[in-house]
Amino acid sequence: MKYSNTSESLKDNRDFQRVYQYGKSAANRTLVLYVYPRAEKMRQLEQIPYSWKMAGYTKNRVGISVSKKVGNSVVRHHLCRLVRESYRLNEDKFDRGLDLVVIVRPGARELPFSDIDRALLHVSRKLGVLQNREGAEKKNTIGESR
Repeated sequence: MKYSNTSESLKDNRDFQRVYQYGKSAANRTLVLYVYPRAEKMRQLEQIPYSWKMAGYTKNRVGISVSKKVGNSVVRHHLCRLVRESYRLNEDKFDRGLDLVVIVRPGARELPFSDIDRALLHVSRKLGVLQNREGAEKKNTIGESR
C-alpha cells in the first residue's frame, strides 16, 4: 500500500532483516520502533545515483509487524490500520530517507487510537527521527555506528 508521495510500504524480508540488524531501536509498552537511515548510509557509501530523488531515497518506507500473540487476524489487522493511520497523520514530522519497522506489542490490544498515536511519536522522539520544528539542535542518534 502506498502511503503518500513521501512514504511507501516496506515489504521484502531482507529489508526487514537489514533494519533489525543495522538499525537503531526504541520501545515503550505499546510499540517497538526500529529505524535504519537508508539514504544516509547510501550517501556515506557514495552509491546514490545522480538522480537520487528519482531513485526514491527521499521517501520513508514503513513496515508494521503484529505477532499472533497479540490476537486473531481481525485484532492484528485493526492494530496495523491504527499504526498506519498514526504514521500517515504524522508523516510530515518524520525525517526523510528512513526505513521504519513498527512492532506492535500485546499491550496495544485494548488501547484507543490516541494512545497508539502518542506511543508512536514517543518512540520516534527517543530515536531522534522527528524533524526539528523549533530550531533547536536535533539529537541524531541513528547515524552513529554500533
